[in-house]
Amino acid sequence: MFDSIHEECGVFGIRAPKRCDVAASAYYALYALQHRGQESCGIAVNTNGVIKCHRDVGLVPDVFNERVLGELGTGHMAIGHTRYSTTGGVSRINAQPLVVRHVKGTLAIAHNGNISNAAEIKQELELSGAIFHTTNDSEVISYVITKARLTEPSIEAAIEKAMYKLEGAYSMVVMSPRKLIAVRDPHGFRPLCLGKTEDGSIIFASESCALNTLGASYVRDVEPGEIVIAEDGKELRSIRAHCGGPQSFCVFEFVYFARPDSVIEGASVHAARLRAGELLWQEHPVEADVVIGVPDSGLDAALGFSKASGIPYGVGFIKNRYIGRTFIQPSQGQRENSVRIKLNALSETVRGKRVVMIDDSIVRGTTSRNIVELLRGAGAKEVHVRISSPPFIRPCYFGTDIDSTENLIACKMSIPEITERIHADSLGYLSVEGVRQLARTHSCGFCTGCFTGEYPIEIRDQGSKDKFQFELPANQETE
Repeated sequence: MFDSIHEECGVFGIRAPKRCDVAASAYYALYALQHRGQESCGIAVNTNGVIKCHRDVGLVPDVFNERVLGELGTGHMAIGHTRYSTTGGVSRINAQPLVVRHVKGTLAIAHNGNISNAAEIKQELELSGAIFHTTNDSEVISYVITKARLTEPSIEAAIEKAMYKLEGAYSMVVMSPRKLIAVRDPHGFRPLCLGKTEDGSIIFASESCALNTLGASYVRDVEPGEIVIAEDGKELRSIRAHCGGPQSFCVFEFVYFARPDSVIEGASVHAARLRAGELLWQEHPVEADVVIGVPDSGLDAALGFSKASGIPYGVGFIKNRYIGRTFIQPSQGQRENSVRIKLNALSETVRGKRVVMIDDSIVRGTTSRNIVELLRGAGAKEVHVRISSPPFIRPCYFGTDIDSTENLIACKMSIPEITERIHADSLGYLSVEGVRQLARTHSCGFCTGCFTGEYPIEIRDQGSKDKFQFELPANQETE
C-alpha cells in the first residue's frame, strides 16, 4: 500500500424519459467521479430491456472512446462505476458494473462500500452450489439479491429482503430491464444523492459534482436504509423499511475523499475543510510566516487555518497534474522518489520562512517525511505540520483502504516520535471531537472507527481485513 489513503468507488445511474445517449451522460459523470477510483471503470446501458456493458482497467478516457460509446448505443437507462478495490484484486474481471443474467431476468449493479460479512455469505453460497467469477464483494451482493428475487414479487422487494442479510457499507445503483434503483445501507456509511434534469431525467450519483456535470439539480441525499425506485411512467417512490436507525457516515469523506465542490448530507465539502483548518488553529496554534496546503485535499484546510490565524496563505507546492492519485511504484525506494515526481516545493513561498504545512492524514509517515524534506530543501527555516484528521489507529472495514495496524505509524509511535520521524518542528492532529464538527449538518452522525477503534457495527474478524481477497488465474481475465 502506498503511504496515503486510497479513494473509494464512484457510482452513477440515470433514467431518461425517452431513449437518448445515456452512455455519454454516464461517461461525463464518471469523469466527475474519477477521483473516487482510478483502477477501473465501466458503463452499462439498458436499451429496451437489453443491457450492454463495457468495463476495463484504466481511467475513464482510457477505457472509453467514441467507438466504444457508440457500440453501447442509446437507451433509457445507464449505470456507471469508477473503482478502487477494497476487496478483490485489480483486474478487468473485477471491474464494475457487474451484469448478472438470472432466471428472473437481467441485473446490473454498481457498488461503493464494503460488505463486512461478505466472506461468511460467500462461503454459505458456495456450499449451496454457487460459483463466483470475481473476487469482489459486489458479486456477493448480486447473488443475495437474485436469490431473494426467486421468492419476491419485484426486484425492489428482493433488495429489501437482501438488506437483512448484508452487513457493512453499500451505496449502490441497480438496473433491471425496467427499473433504476438506488440503495443505501441503513448506517449510511457512503454518500449517494438524487438529482433531476430539466427534461425529467432521474440521476443518482455518489457526489453532487456529477450532477453539476450534466446540468442536473441536486434534490436530496438518498436516506440511510432507503431504496429509491425510478420506473418509466410512474412517480419516483421509496421503500423505507430499513430507515430510521442511527447514521454512521464516513467522516473522511469530508476530510479527503469527496470533491470540494460537492454537497453531502446537505453540507458543503469545501466549507467543511475550511472548518477543519479553523479548528486546527484553535487546537494547535503556532507562530509562523506562511501557511501552505498539500494538494489537493490540504488546500482548503490551509485556507481555513490561514483565515483563523491571520498567518498569510501561500502556494507552497506545484503538483504534476499528469500523475494520478493512485500512482504506485513497485519498490519502497521508488515509492519514496515518486513524491518528487508528483510535487515540487515553491522556493519563493517558503525560503527563509517558518512554514505551516497542512495535510489530510499521515499513514506510514514516509510521504510526510519526504514532503517535509522538500520544503527544507527549498529553504524553509521551520516546518510545522498540521493534519486535518486524527491519527489512524485502526483499519476501516467499510470501504476505505486504511492499512492494517502494523503499518500505521500512530500505532507504533507517540506524536513526539512521529514528529521526529517526519523531520518536522512540530506536529498537530485534529482531535476526534474536532473532526466530528466539520460538517454542520442537522442530523448526520459519523463513523470514526479508524480513529477510535469504536465501530458502529460488530466486526467479527478484526484480525483479518483481507480475508475475502484472493487472486484469479491469469487465464480468467475475461468479461
